[in-house]
Amino acid sequence: MPAKSVLGYVDRPGFLHRVSGLSKLMLAVASVVGALVGFDARYLAAMLVLNVVLWVLSRVKLRDLAVVLVIIAGLMLLNNVFIFLFAPGYGTELYGTRTVLLDGPWHWDITSEQLFYQLVVTLKYFAVLPPVLLFIATTRPPEFAQSLSRISVPYKIAYSVSIALRYIPDIQRDFVTISKAHQARGLETSSKAGIATRARNIVGVIIPLLLGAFDRIEEVASAMELRGFGRGKRRTWYGKKPLTWRDWLIMALSFAVLAVPIVLAIVNGGRFWNPFA
Repeated sequence: MPAKSVLGYVDRPGFLHRVSGLSKLMLAVASVVGALVGFDARYLAAMLVLNVVLWVLSRVKLRDLAVVLVIIAGLMLLNNVFIFLFAPGYGTELYGTRTVLLDGPWHWDITSEQLFYQLVVTLKYFAVLPPVLLFIATTRPPEFAQSLSRISVPYKIAYSVSIALRYIPDIQRDFVTISKAHQARGLETSSKAGIATRARNIVGVIIPLLLGAFDRIEEVASAMELRGFGRGKRRTWYGKKPLTWRDWLIMALSFAVLAVPIVLAIVNGGRFWNPFA
């Protein structure tokens, strides 16, 4: 059975699968920029609801990206822990009030303002990451290259990105194959062995994996050179999708996602919304 891709295209056609790569790219970029601009919890909560709706419409399941989601959840947890350890009073400084919920040792008091600030930071994860993950999960690598080309990215760069994304599942499959071959020879790389033993044996997996990847890169580069890739200033794309009502809907949504935090920053007199004022 082939290894399941950790992060890549999920062939389970939904609403977003029928949308062009350009509009999905615009939504992903707008979500990232909007979350960077806006610290309004109301906007970030609305983005969370929107992302849940998009995730359901895409028909992508959580188990399809389980490894990535677990890693993101771990990083999000560590980020919150480090914020509280090194800046436990930033929320009170930011919002100008101090409501102590629990007295802690030294300066680690739990306050409503600090909890609210860290909630905002957590909501940023849910505002930024789902559109990016959905873009990757619902967009084939050639379609991704087309979307980059449509926004005036040089086609050589766009095609290079497409090839890199296309080889991620291949590299993962090769890693599993080499790892199982090593295990058959008695070099354990699974959780059955200790951490030191696994780390030492994984080095023996990575070296042939890299050598094989370099050989593949050389073969592809030679094949592209023989076919005259890069000689022309422009190129056409096979299977280029025309824009439909779905694309215009996603584009309009992208502009709204980008415009709302800017308007809120003007109305609030800053990037933060202060419910404690």
